[in-house]
Amino acid sequence: MRGIIISGSNNSFDVNCDDDVLRRCSIKGKKLKTEGGFYNPLCPGDMVEIEADELSETSGRISALLPRKNRFTRWNVKGRSPQLLAANVDLLLCVTTPDEPPFRPRFIDRALAQAEEAGIEAVIVCNKRDLPSAADADVEARLSDWEELGYRILKVSAHSGEGLTELAELIEEKRCVLIGQSGVGKSSLINAFDSSYALKTGELSEKYGRGTHTTVKGVLLKLCIKSSLTGGRQNVYTSLIDTPGVRRFVLHGIEPENLALYFREMKSLVGSCTFGMSCTHKSEAGCKILEAVHAGIVSEERYESWLRIQEELATGSWAD
Repeated sequence: MRGIIISGSNNSFDVNCDDDVLRRCSIKGKKLKTEGGFYNPLCPGDMVEIEADELSETSGRISALLPRKNRFTRWNVKGRSPQLLAANVDLLLCVTTPDEPPFRPRFIDRALAQAEEAGIEAVIVCNKRDLPSAADADVEARLSDWEELGYRILKVSAHSGEGLTELAELIEEKRCVLIGQSGVGKSSLINAFDSSYALKTGELSEKYGRGTHTTVKGVLLKLCIKSSLTGGRQNVYTSLIDTPGVRRFVLHGIEPENLALYFREMKSLVGSCTFGMSCTHKSEAGCKILEAVHAGIVSEERYESWLRIQEELATGSWAD
Protein backbone atom coordinates (compact mmCIF):
# COMPACT_ATOMS: atom_id res chain seq x y z
CA MET A 1 0.00 0.00 0.00
CA ARG A 2 0.96 3.65 -0.16
CA GLY A 3 0.96 6.43 2.39
CA ILE A 4 2.03 9.99 3.12
CA ILE A 5 4.62 11.00 5.69
CA ILE A 6 3.03 13.04 8.47
CA SER A 7 6.10 13.51 10.65
CA GLY A 8 9.12 11.65 11.89
CA SER A 9 12.86 11.60 12.39
CA ASN A 10 15.78 9.19 12.36
CA ASN A 11 14.14 5.87 11.43
CA SER A 12 10.65 6.34 12.83
CA PHE A 13 7.88 7.97 10.80
CA ASP A 14 4.15 8.45 11.18
CA VAL A 15 2.51 7.50 7.88
CA ASN A 16 -1.13 8.00 6.92
CA CYS A 17 -1.82 4.97 4.73
CA ASP A 18 -4.30 4.26 1.93
CA ASP A 19 -6.57 2.35 4.29
CA ASP A 20 -6.88 5.44 6.58
CA VAL A 21 -4.74 3.85 9.27
CA LEU A 22 -1.94 5.90 10.82
CA ARG A 23 1.08 3.64 11.14
CA ARG A 24 4.42 4.13 12.87
CA CYS A 25 6.88 2.92 10.27
CA SER A 26 10.58 2.28 10.04
CA ILE A 27 12.60 2.12 6.85
CA LYS A 28 12.98 -1.43 5.57
CA GLY A 29 16.59 -2.46 5.92
CA LYS A 30 17.28 0.97 7.53
CA LYS A 31 18.24 2.34 4.11
CA LEU A 32 16.12 3.96 1.43
CA LYS A 33 17.09 4.55 -2.17
CA THR A 34 17.13 8.36 -2.14
CA GLU A 35 19.52 11.13 -3.00
CA GLY A 36 22.43 10.91 -0.59
CA GLY A 37 23.73 13.43 1.85
CA PHE A 38 20.50 14.62 3.43
CA TYR A 39 20.21 15.14 7.17
CA ASN A 40 16.88 13.29 6.97
CA PRO A 41 15.82 10.79 4.29
CA LEU A 42 12.10 11.67 4.39
CA CYS A 43 9.97 14.66 5.29
CA PRO A 44 6.30 15.60 5.70
CA GLY A 45 4.49 15.37 2.38
CA ASP A 46 6.60 12.52 0.99
CA MET A 47 4.66 9.66 -0.61
CA VAL A 48 6.00 6.21 0.19
CA GLU A 49 5.25 2.55 -0.33
CA ILE A 50 4.42 0.62 2.84
CA GLU A 51 4.54 -3.00 3.90
CA ALA A 52 2.11 -3.51 6.79
CA ASP A 53 3.28 -5.35 9.88
CA GLU A 54 1.45 -8.68 10.10
CA LEU A 55 1.55 -8.59 13.90
CA SER A 56 0.46 -4.98 14.44
CA GLU A 57 -2.18 -3.00 12.60
CA THR A 58 -0.49 0.29 13.51
CA SER A 59 3.06 -0.60 12.44
CA GLY A 60 4.77 -1.05 9.12
CA ARG A 61 7.92 -0.71 7.03
CA ILE A 62 8.72 1.86 4.36
CA SER A 63 10.01 0.05 1.29
CA ALA A 64 10.28 2.86 -1.27
CA LEU A 65 10.01 6.61 -1.78
CA LEU A 66 7.73 7.66 -4.64
CA PRO A 67 8.86 10.43 -7.03
CA ARG A 68 8.48 13.96 -5.62
CA LYS A 69 6.75 16.82 -7.42
CA ASN A 70 9.05 19.17 -5.56
CA ARG A 71 10.90 19.54 -2.28
CA PHE A 72 11.72 22.48 -0.03
CA THR A 73 15.08 22.32 1.72
CA ARG A 74 17.60 24.31 3.70
CA TRP A 75 21.17 23.84 4.82
CA ASN A 76 21.26 22.57 8.40
CA VAL A 77 24.24 24.40 9.89
CA LYS A 78 24.31 22.35 13.09
CA GLY A 79 24.05 19.07 11.22
CA ARG A 80 26.40 20.26 8.44
CA SER A 81 24.16 18.76 5.77
CA PRO A 82 21.07 19.62 3.71
CA GLN A 83 17.70 19.13 5.42
CA LEU A 84 14.38 18.28 3.80
CA LEU A 85 11.54 20.41 5.19
CA ALA A 86 8.57 19.58 2.97
CA ALA A 87 7.68 17.72 -0.21
CA ASN A 88 4.94 17.80 -2.84
CA VAL A 89 3.56 21.21 -1.90
CA ASP A 90 1.53 23.79 -3.81
CA LEU A 91 2.45 26.92 -1.89
CA LEU A 92 5.16 28.25 0.38
CA LEU A 93 3.79 30.61 3.03
CA CYS A 94 6.68 32.72 4.29
CA VAL A 95 5.43 34.19 7.57
CA THR A 96 6.95 37.40 8.92
CA THR A 97 5.97 40.20 11.29
CA PRO A 98 6.50 43.97 11.41
CA ASP A 99 7.85 43.50 14.93
CA GLU A 100 8.01 40.99 17.82
CA PRO A 101 10.21 39.35 16.57
CA PRO A 102 11.98 42.06 14.58
CA PHE A 103 11.29 42.30 10.85
CA ARG A 104 14.14 40.61 8.97
CA PRO A 105 13.78 41.01 5.21
CA ARG A 106 16.96 39.09 4.47
CA PHE A 107 15.39 35.97 5.98
CA ILE A 108 12.52 36.38 3.54
CA ASP A 109 14.89 36.94 0.61
CA ARG A 110 16.60 33.65 1.44
CA ALA A 111 13.29 31.76 1.67
CA LEU A 112 12.13 33.29 -1.63
CA ALA A 113 15.35 32.26 -3.38
CA GLN A 114 14.99 28.71 -2.06
CA ALA A 115 11.39 28.63 -3.28
CA GLU A 116 12.54 29.77 -6.73
CA GLU A 117 15.12 26.96 -6.74
CA ALA A 118 12.40 24.44 -5.84
CA GLY A 119 9.86 25.79 -8.33
CA ILE A 120 7.32 26.47 -5.58
CA GLU A 121 5.03 29.49 -5.61
CA ALA A 122 5.82 31.69 -2.61
CA VAL A 123 3.44 33.98 -0.72
CA ILE A 124 4.57 36.44 1.96
CA VAL A 125 2.25 36.51 4.97
CA CYS A 126 2.84 39.48 7.26
CA ASN A 127 1.26 38.50 10.57
CA LYS A 128 0.59 40.61 13.71
CA ARG A 129 -0.88 43.49 11.74
CA ASP A 130 -2.70 44.52 14.91
CA LEU A 131 0.58 45.80 16.38
CA PRO A 132 1.20 49.59 16.42
CA SER A 133 4.41 48.97 14.46
CA ALA A 134 2.47 47.47 11.52
CA ALA A 135 2.49 50.82 9.72
CA ASP A 136 6.30 51.14 9.84
CA ALA A 137 7.43 52.83 6.63
CA ASP A 138 10.48 50.61 6.13
CA VAL A 139 8.39 47.44 6.47
CA GLU A 140 5.79 48.76 4.04
CA ALA A 141 8.52 49.69 1.54
CA ARG A 142 10.02 46.20 1.58
CA LEU A 143 6.61 44.56 1.24
CA SER A 144 5.96 46.83 -1.77
CA ASP A 145 9.30 45.80 -3.31
CA TRP A 146 8.36 42.12 -3.16
CA GLU A 147 4.87 42.84 -4.45
CA GLU A 148 6.32 44.64 -7.49
CA LEU A 149 8.34 41.50 -8.22
CA GLY A 150 5.12 39.51 -8.45
CA TYR A 151 5.03 37.98 -4.98
CA ARG A 152 1.63 38.00 -3.35
CA ILE A 153 1.54 39.84 -0.03
CA LEU A 154 -1.09 39.10 2.60
CA LYS A 155 -1.36 41.31 5.69
CA VAL A 156 -3.05 39.38 8.46
CA SER A 157 -3.51 39.09 12.20
CA ALA A 158 -4.11 35.77 13.90
CA HIS A 159 -5.17 37.79 16.94
CA SER A 160 -7.73 40.15 15.39
CA GLY A 161 -8.72 38.05 12.36
CA GLU A 162 -7.65 40.70 9.82
CA GLY A 163 -6.91 39.17 6.41
CA LEU A 164 -7.65 35.58 7.45
CA THR A 165 -10.59 35.16 5.08
CA GLU A 166 -8.37 36.04 2.11
CA LEU A 167 -5.65 33.68 3.33
CA ALA A 168 -8.20 30.89 3.86
CA GLU A 169 -9.42 31.32 0.29
CA LEU A 170 -5.85 31.09 -0.99
CA ILE A 171 -4.94 27.87 0.83
CA GLU A 172 -8.24 26.03 0.39
CA GLU A 173 -7.73 22.46 -0.88
CA LYS A 174 -3.98 23.06 -1.26
CA ARG A 175 -0.93 21.68 0.50
CA CYS A 176 1.19 24.48 1.91
CA VAL A 177 4.41 24.71 3.88
CA LEU A 178 4.83 27.33 6.59
CA ILE A 179 8.29 28.82 7.05
CA GLY A 180 9.33 31.62 9.36
CA GLN A 181 11.45 32.73 12.27
CA SER A 182 10.60 31.60 15.75
CA GLY A 183 7.82 33.73 17.20
CA VAL A 184 6.20 35.00 13.98
CA GLY A 185 2.97 33.19 14.85
CA LYS A 186 2.78 30.11 12.63
CA SER A 187 1.09 28.08 15.35
CA SER A 188 -1.27 30.98 16.11
CA LEU A 189 -2.32 31.10 12.47
CA ILE A 190 -3.01 27.36 12.48
CA ASN A 191 -5.11 27.73 15.61
CA ALA A 192 -7.00 30.61 14.00
CA PHE A 193 -7.99 28.36 11.09
CA ASP A 194 -8.80 25.23 13.09
CA SER A 195 -8.98 25.59 16.85
CA SER A 196 -9.26 21.83 17.35
CA TYR A 197 -5.47 21.60 17.12
CA ALA A 198 -4.91 24.06 20.00
CA LEU A 199 -1.21 24.12 19.20
CA LYS A 200 1.07 25.43 21.89
CA THR A 201 2.26 28.98 21.24
CA GLY A 202 5.41 30.38 22.76
CA GLU A 203 6.06 33.60 24.62
CA LEU A 204 8.67 35.87 23.07
CA SER A 205 11.98 36.05 24.86
CA GLU A 206 12.12 39.49 26.46
CA LYS A 207 15.89 39.45 26.40
CA TYR A 208 16.33 38.82 22.71
CA GLY A 209 12.98 39.74 21.19
CA ARG A 210 12.88 36.33 19.60
CA GLY A 211 10.44 33.50 19.74
CA THR A 212 10.78 30.30 21.68
CA HIS A 213 10.60 27.10 19.67
CA THR A 214 7.16 25.51 19.97
CA THR A 215 7.32 23.24 16.89
CA VAL A 216 10.27 20.90 17.32
CA LYS A 217 9.90 18.95 14.06
CA GLY A 218 7.96 19.29 10.85
CA VAL A 219 4.43 17.92 10.78
CA LEU A 220 1.71 17.70 8.14
CA LEU A 221 -1.64 18.90 9.49
CA LYS A 222 -5.04 18.53 7.86
CA LEU A 223 -7.11 21.54 8.87
CA CYS A 224 -10.85 21.98 8.65
CA ILE A 225 -11.11 25.73 8.12
CA LYS A 226 -13.61 27.49 10.33
CA SER A 227 -16.87 28.24 8.50
CA SER A 228 -16.58 31.87 9.62
CA LEU A 229 -13.62 32.15 7.24
CA THR A 230 -15.26 30.34 4.31
CA GLY A 231 -18.50 32.28 3.96
CA GLY A 232 -20.40 29.71 5.97
CA ARG A 233 -19.29 26.68 3.95
CA GLN A 234 -18.69 23.55 6.02
CA ASN A 235 -15.97 20.91 5.69
CA VAL A 236 -13.48 23.04 3.77
CA TYR A 237 -10.01 21.59 4.19
CA THR A 238 -6.38 22.51 3.67
CA SER A 239 -3.10 20.76 4.43
CA LEU A 240 -0.32 22.69 6.14
CA ILE A 241 3.20 21.50 6.82
CA ASP A 242 4.31 23.34 9.94
CA THR A 243 8.10 23.61 10.16
CA PRO A 244 10.18 24.42 13.24
CA GLY A 245 10.86 28.12 13.63
CA VAL A 246 14.43 29.02 12.70
CA ARG A 247 16.48 32.11 13.40
CA ARG A 248 18.78 31.46 10.48
CA PHE A 249 17.75 30.15 7.07
CA VAL A 250 20.70 29.02 4.95
CA LEU A 251 20.25 28.16 1.28
CA HIS A 252 20.93 24.74 -0.18
CA GLY A 253 21.49 23.65 -3.78
CA ILE A 254 22.39 27.11 -5.11
CA GLU A 255 25.95 27.90 -6.15
CA PRO A 256 27.10 31.43 -5.24
CA GLU A 257 27.81 32.33 -8.87
CA ASN A 258 24.25 31.32 -9.80
CA LEU A 259 22.40 33.12 -7.00
CA ALA A 260 21.23 35.94 -9.30
CA LEU A 261 19.19 33.38 -11.25
CA TYR A 262 16.96 33.00 -8.16
CA PHE A 263 16.35 36.74 -7.71
CA ARG A 264 13.48 37.50 -10.07
CA GLU A 265 14.58 41.01 -10.97
CA MET A 266 18.12 39.86 -11.81
CA LYS A 267 17.46 36.61 -13.63
CA SER A 268 16.76 38.13 -17.07
CA LEU A 269 19.92 40.25 -16.86
CA VAL A 270 22.32 37.37 -16.21
CA GLY A 271 24.59 36.81 -19.21
CA SER A 272 23.90 40.20 -20.80
CA CYS A 273 26.78 42.01 -19.08
CA THR A 274 29.88 43.08 -21.03
CA PHE A 275 31.82 40.22 -19.44
CA GLY A 276 28.97 37.77 -19.93
CA MET A 277 28.63 34.92 -17.48
CA SER A 278 31.99 35.74 -15.88
CA CYS A 279 30.67 39.06 -14.52
CA THR A 280 30.59 39.14 -10.72
CA HIS A 281 28.02 41.99 -10.71
CA LYS A 282 30.08 43.86 -8.13
CA SER A 283 32.34 46.37 -9.89
CA GLU A 284 32.62 45.59 -13.61
CA ALA A 285 31.95 48.25 -16.25
CA GLY A 286 29.02 47.23 -18.41
CA CYS A 287 27.37 45.14 -15.69
CA LYS A 288 23.66 45.18 -16.44
CA ILE A 289 22.69 44.33 -12.88
CA LEU A 290 24.69 47.27 -11.46
CA GLU A 291 23.14 49.50 -14.11
CA ALA A 292 19.70 48.30 -13.05
CA VAL A 293 20.51 49.09 -9.42
CA HIS A 294 21.63 52.62 -10.31
CA ALA A 295 18.47 53.08 -12.40
CA GLY A 296 16.25 51.91 -9.52
CA ILE A 297 15.03 48.86 -11.42
CA VAL A 298 16.70 46.57 -8.87
CA SER A 299 16.24 47.95 -5.35
CA GLU A 300 19.38 48.74 -3.38
CA GLU A 301 18.03 46.68 -0.48
CA ARG A 302 17.55 43.57 -2.61
CA TYR A 303 20.97 44.03 -4.22
CA GLU A 304 22.59 44.36 -0.78
CA SER A 305 20.72 41.24 0.31
CA TRP A 306 22.02 39.39 -2.78
CA LEU A 307 25.58 40.47 -1.95
CA ARG A 308 25.34 39.25 1.64
CA ILE A 309 23.75 35.91 0.74
CA GLN A 310 26.26 35.27 -2.03
CA GLU A 311 29.12 35.92 0.40
CA GLU A 312 27.58 33.44 2.84
CA LEU A 313 27.35 30.79 0.15
CA ALA A 314 30.91 31.43 -1.03
CA THR A 315 32.57 31.51 2.39
CA GLY A 316 30.32 29.33 4.52
CA SER A 317 30.12 32.13 7.08
CA TRP A 318 26.47 32.23 8.02
CA ALA A 319 24.89 35.40 9.39
CA ASP A 320 21.53 35.77 11.14
